Amino acid sequence: MRILVHSGFFAQQKDDEYFLTPASRLLLKDTPLKAAPFVDLVADPLYTTAFHCLGTWLQNDDPSLFETAHGKKVWDRVADEPKFKSLFYDLMITDSELIAGIVIKDCKEVFEGLKSLVDVAGGTGIMARAIATAFPDIKCTVFDLPHVVDNLQGTNDNLDFLGGNMFEAIPQANAVLLKWILHNWNDEESVKLLKKCKEAIPSKDEGGKVIIIDMAIENQSQDKESMETQLCFDILMVSLFRGKERSVDDWKKLFLAAGFSHYKITPMLGVRSLIEAYP
Repeated sequence: MRILVHSGFFAQQKDDEYFLTPASRLLLKDTPLKAAPFVDLVADPLYTTAFHCLGTWLQNDDPSLFETAHGKKVWDRVADEPKFKSLFYDLMITDSELIAGIVIKDCKEVFEGLKSLVDVAGGTGIMARAIATAFPDIKCTVFDLPHVVDNLQGTNDNLDFLGGNMFEAIPQANAVLLKWILHNWNDEESVKLLKKCKEAIPSKDEGGKVIIIDMAIENQSQDKESMETQLCFDILMVSLFRGKERSVDDWKKLFLAAGFSHYKITPMLGVRSLIEAYP
């Protein structure tokens, strides 16, 4: 307990009395603002044991450390391991609930004037459902793989679900939403996906745009803790997937390669940003 008190996770008043601090409260599972699902995932043996193969991975051509350790991509292992699948989707749900509230409260102007929006790889639709409720004039579609959305139904008149492959075609809409998607993919795959998004939206003059919620590393302009957090996530993306967290310059290169004319980056929620890309 001494190291946990020293690190700020607990407070101590007497020799045998310890109390929660703001940091340890994030590990509670019955609070809206929580980090417990993330800690559970990165502490799972499927993830931690992958680092035993770090030396081997650095000497081979496998796309990710996870594939070197387990012989499969994360998505395939999620399908095979019920516990890991549960941890993975608990994290996605918790994150979407948190992000949805903040985006709608602090960035509502991003959605003003839109008539339709497609949430690409939107899972169970938590983000899209929140947008559909807050903006009843926006027709929201959750677009994900067929096995993800086949049994899901919208609870709002302006929300529906559609199955498909985002690398093949994306449904037409005024805006496409990508929440924590592009950091899973390398630059070549990300450019391909952004081009599909661009095909799905109208021109900038007609209100078309891609809304991205992801990290944008700003290097010298950030405080030390924020930078360290983003770089730790970068390691997570490299080891689990074949992706990475991107700098502001990295985003600029992606958008130019995908044929976008303009973009805007708005920092939000500490280490993440809301990025708007225009055709």
